[in-house]
Amino acid sequence: MADRHYIDDSELQEDREEQEWGYVEGVEWGLLYPEANGQYQSPININSREALYDPSLLEVKLSPNYVVCRDCEVINDGHVVQILLKSKSVLTGGPLPRSHEYELHEVRFHWGRENQRGSEHTVNFKAFPMELHLIHWNSTLYRNIKEALGQVHGIAIISLFVQGKSKTIPCFNPNTLLPDPLLRDYWVYEGSLTMPPCSEGVTWILFRYPLTVSQTQIEEFRRLRMHIKGVDLEDESDGILADNFRPTQPLSDRIIRAAFQ
Repeated sequence: MADRHYIDDSELQEDREEQEWGYVEGVEWGLLYPEANGQYQSPININSREALYDPSLLEVKLSPNYVVCRDCEVINDGHVVQILLKSKSVLTGGPLPRSHEYELHEVRFHWGRENQRGSEHTVNFKAFPMELHLIHWNSTLYRNIKEALGQVHGIAIISLFVQGKSKTIPCFNPNTLLPDPLLRDYWVYEGSLTMPPCSEGVTWILFRYPLTVSQTQIEEFRRLRMHIKGVDLEDESDGILADNFRPTQPLSDRIIRAAFQ
C-alpha cells in the first residue's frame, strides 16, 4: 500500500501564502501560477448536446469504496471550506485507468452569495448555488497527493452540483453525497485544479443530477468569513467568504464524454 501522507492546504497550494491570489475581479492567476495559462484548464461549461456518449465508461462501473469519516478536520482557509479525510476511502472504475485506485483526500465547497451563482462548472450555461468537489489522488502510481499533482492520471475529482431544497443529508459520510445510486449519469473530461496552482492532469467526473440540501444549510456557508481575526480588511471588502468560484475556461480541443444518452 502506498505510504500515507497527509498534507495541509498550504502544501497542496504550494507557495500560496507567499503570493497573493483570490477571487477578486482583475486578479490574474496566470501571472503568479504559470500552469493557470494551460490549454486544459477547469472549470468549463458542459454543453450537454455536444457531449459524446461513450458506453465504454460503463464497462467497469464507477465504484467508490468510501468509509464514514470519524477523524475529519474541517478548515476555513479564507478561500474555501475543506474537509480533510484521515480514513482511507478509494475510487475505482468508470473513466479511471483499470486496476488503479484513487484515494479520497478531501472534500471542498464553492458557493455564491446568491442562488443564481456559486458553482464553478456550468451546464448549458446554468450555474448552481454551490459545487462540491471530492478530490482523489492516484495511490497506485504515486506515494501522496503532492507527488500526484500535475502528473498524468494523477488526480480525479468527483463534482456534485448543489441546489437548495427541503432535503437534508448526514454530514461527512462521502457515500451520502452521491446523488445517483447507480453512478451512471455523469460527464467526464480532462482538466485542472480550479485553484492555484491550477495543475492539469485532472480527470473530472461531474454528476448530472444535483445534490439537494436545505436553503438554511446554504445560508450557513454564506455567513462564513474570510478574514483572520485582527487583520484589516481590504477596501470595500465585507469579509464574507462567498463567490469563491473560478470563471469557466475555454474548452479548446477537449471532448466531453457522457456515460448516458
